[in-house]
Amino acid sequence: MLELLNSHYNYFAVMLLLGIGLYMLIESRNLVKKVIGMNIFQTGIFLFFITLAFRTGGNPPIIKEGGGPYVSPLPHVLILTAIVVGVSLTAVALALIIRIYTEYGTLDEDKLKQLYYD
Repeated sequence: MLELLNSHYNYFAVMLLLGIGLYMLIESRNLVKKVIGMNIFQTGIFLFFITLAFRTGGNPPIIKEGGGPYVSPLPHVLILTAIVVGVSLTAVALALIIRIYTEYGTLDEDKLKQLYYD
């Protein structure tokens, strides 16, 4: 069991991050905590793709003699793009949260539902 944990610790980290992020998204009533949970979940997905792209003994895809095996740059490029999209989504979400707080004076999801239906 300990050997499995040592050899696949990155997958356990992915599962842990995904679990924490999903739990925060579902269980938290505070909107800021939901955004934090979304970012933790997103980080788990990034780590999963980076883990899948890892290749033991792999080199950057710069062609030279005896340079193989090469690592595909596509997952890294996708993750960089996803990080940019994630930062912009977080900014939009925080801007909306500020707007909601100035309008209703609370960030609690249940109180916002009550205010909406009253």
